[in-house]
Amino acid sequence: MNCVELVGRLVRDPDVRPKVTSFTLAVDRDKKEEGADFPRVVCFGDRAEMVAKSYKKGMLVEVQGKITTGSYEGKYGTVYTTDVRADHVYVLEWNGKAKPAEGKPVEPKQERFAALDEDVPF
Repeated sequence: MNCVELVGRLVRDPDVRPKVTSFTLAVDRDKKEEGADFPRVVCFGDRAEMVAKSYKKGMLVEVQGKITTGSYEGKYGTVYTTDVRADHVYVLEWNGKAKPAEGKPVEPKQERFAALDEDVPF
């Protein structure tokens, strides 16, 4: 199954073209590894228009989609590409403040464990 889910910050404002918008995410690696990865994300259709209008450099977003590969003939030979084709893009932080992702349920933190029995053995 080809499925990927990433959380990261936009490296720069999205690149907008007719019916296609792309952007690069800075995604932190595991705590054991230092550094980050910078996958390119591509959106099409209505999603591309929404991302082009609303998303800006530095925003924290979650992307769900598929990995796609391709190639083209460049100046020095064949160039191979790997992109993430976005099925869903959610804003996790808006103007430096946390915002619940659209379409995802929000669970109040203070009531989260209220239903648990007090006699839990751990």
